[in-house]
Amino acid sequence: MAEGNLERTMLLIKPDGVRRGLVGEIIGRMERKGLKIIAAKTLRVTPELAQRHYVEHHGKVFYTALIQHMTSGPVVVLALEGRSAISVVRLLTGTTNPQTAAPGTVRGDLALGLTPNLVHASDSAEAAARELDLYFTPEEYLSYSQVGEEYF
Repeated sequence: MAEGNLERTMLLIKPDGVRRGLVGEIIGRMERKGLKIIAAKTLRVTPELAQRHYVEHHGKVFYTALIQHMTSGPVVVLALEGRSAISVVRLLTGTTNPQTAAPGTVRGDLALGLTPNLVHASDSAEAAARELDLYFTPEEYLSYSQVGEEYF
């Protein structure tokens, strides 16, 4: 994304978010902030895909529980695009620990625990590119204009 600070990032709604019926609430927060959904899918993450996604956490104490959680039910994966999308999504989702996440964030308002914390959001341009490639092919991205996009 070379135009200004237009970025592409990934947001994954974890199995606890899907089970609790929070997909619409979480997506709504992203859309109300002006982020554009350019690809989306619901799927069940395989153990192999979860291991590739969370490769940087391999060997950490929480790794096994994270892989088990991510493969325990369906997830919703979104490719989002917008101005400073990576940092905006991270701000909207809140810190990993819902007990210290700010009120008004997805995790601060809705999450119940450290691993079942509703969402995963890419933390850098490199991570976003790698993670998006795990879930989407280039042909799956859709380009369109949003109403009011000129204000973003």
